[in-house]
Amino acid sequence: MTSIFIDGGHGTTGLEIRQRLAGRKDIDLLELDETVRKEPESRREALNDADIVVLCLPDEAAREAVGLINNSRTRIIDASTAFRTAPDWTFGFHEIDDLGIESLRSAKRVSNPGCYSTGFLALVKPLVNAGLIPADWPLTVNAVSGYSGGGKAMIAEFESGGPPTAWRTYALGLAHKHVPEMQRHAGLVHAPLFAPSVAQTYRGMIVDVPLQAALIPGRPTPEAIRTVLSEHYTGSPIVSVVSDFTEADLTIEQAANTDRLELFVFANSSGSQVRLVAALDNLGKGAAGAAVQTLNIMSDLAETAGLRL
Repeated sequence: MTSIFIDGGHGTTGLEIRQRLAGRKDIDLLELDETVRKEPESRREALNDADIVVLCLPDEAAREAVGLINNSRTRIIDASTAFRTAPDWTFGFHEIDDLGIESLRSAKRVSNPGCYSTGFLALVKPLVNAGLIPADWPLTVNAVSGYSGGGKAMIAEFESGGPPTAWRTYALGLAHKHVPEMQRHAGLVHAPLFAPSVAQTYRGMIVDVPLQAALIPGRPTPEAIRTVLSEHYTGSPIVSVVSDFTEADLTIEQAANTDRLELFVFANSSGSQVRLVAALDNLGKGAAGAAVQTLNIMSDLAETAGLRL
């Protein structure tokens, strides 16, 4: 039986992971008593005792935790941004990896993808690999997330009883922390122009990549795009391409409270303009669900064990 220790298990992502592991008989969840969970020696011992450690910590704390692991046996899944572009870490999104699920089975160090980049990469990377989107094409991506994506600080802000807002944009300095992983793992020459926003709802996410298809060399048709995506994700229990969908029904809550990732291809009547859209839960496939999926694979368990599909 695989032993698991969640460092940072009382944060938003950590609690969501614990919920997915609750009651499972195929893993052994190591837990520290509340009185010692922040003591360095107790943490060091737990980090080195576990077969797999899941880090749900800020970037610097995650780097520190990795440094506390002094054996070659313990494997790591890191949910922070710290290692998402590190060449010696495996990016934990096997559905877009050239090696597929085998990329994770024996991985020692895995970086859990960001929620926004999960939607973006699921839409874009297969199309870049197929040559339908040139690697040097200037891409933009718009997205809206539930406020839980901002962690404890944003949750407290939105639930403080202050002046309400339905929606707000952010990252106007164009330096959002998910952009480097979007560029690197999609194999893009240029970083995409990313416009994220947050809505007055706890969870859920829509990621939207608009394409001027008529201007792209070869003018990819909506049908060709949909075919590539559908064939790429054939057989996936988690990622699917949805067809025959009524546009008016697509809301931020489309995949909320699930660990699914649903992809859509919308186009105008001539096919000259296309919108690639991903719906997911920022705390599901965008965070905790993805971490549990990876943990399952690394433990040689059913990929979907404990997931909400």
